[in-house]
Amino acid sequence: MSGLPAIAPPPPEAAPPGRWTLLDVIKWTTARFTERRLDTPRLDAEILIAHALSLSRVQLYVQHDRPLLPAELAAIRELIKRRQAGESVAYVVGKKEFWGLELAVDARVLVPRPDTETLVEEGRDRLDAAAHAPERIGDVGTGSGAVALALKKVRPAASVFAADLSADALAVARANAERLALEVTFVEGDLAAPLAAHGPFSLLAANLPYVATGDLAGLAPEVRAEPVRALDGGPDGLDLVRRLVTEAPALLASGGALALEIGAGQADATAALLEAAGFTDVRRRRDLGGIERVVSGVKA
Repeated sequence: MSGLPAIAPPPPEAAPPGRWTLLDVIKWTTARFTERRLDTPRLDAEILIAHALSLSRVQLYVQHDRPLLPAELAAIRELIKRRQAGESVAYVVGKKEFWGLELAVDARVLVPRPDTETLVEEGRDRLDAAAHAPERIGDVGTGSGAVALALKKVRPAASVFAADLSADALAVARANAERLALEVTFVEGDLAAPLAAHGPFSLLAANLPYVATGDLAGLAPEVRAEPVRALDGGPDGLDLVRRLVTEAPALLASGGALALEIGAGQADATAALLEAAGFTDVRRRRDLGGIERVVSGVKA
């Protein structure tokens, strides 16, 4: 009976002798990922199998009874091995959707999370309220470029600038911008410093490292595989947030806003930092999971 090398074939009731169908492989992979206690086993299976076969997830089910060729099974097997070894789905397939944009990602950058769309929403609303013309937007710690590119999509007339300390990350971000035909100026340097020459800004948005150093070892293996510099926020997770809150007023226009993505349980401390720095209208925004994910304030 043909099958994935080194793994048992599906039971007779799942597949006729001598073949694996698309649906058989989806079910088998989902079961293996469930055993590994992955958070989204069925979704992971569908994304990887679709990628291996150059199909959409919808096509997997349209063709659910199609027998797979040995070469197709071998390609799927390699992706399954990488996922089971702890590599994220985004790194395996080399892409991640964010705000309707397909971003290329690899081990040089943090994988964009759906929770970070909350930062884009808050930035958009703050821009609406400020009504600056022309608008200038800065993204601090851009990584893959996700936030900067989403904000450019939301505000196509705005001038958008994105900074990162990592030249490798900026290479990924620039490639994403070019492929998506979204005009963003990328600058290299520490925190907000490289943006100083391009202000004043209507909005500064930042998804900075906010995992407490002591919590890094407890992260899921796929998260620990991401750049540690993009994760480690110091003893309480707020080292870079403190610095940016101090630096931001000099870069913001009057009425400009600073919007910060933070981790669970950090909203009170972050709001206090903004208020102590003189920001007004300090507010919090929850993500889809109900966590206070973004704290923002306005320069008086």
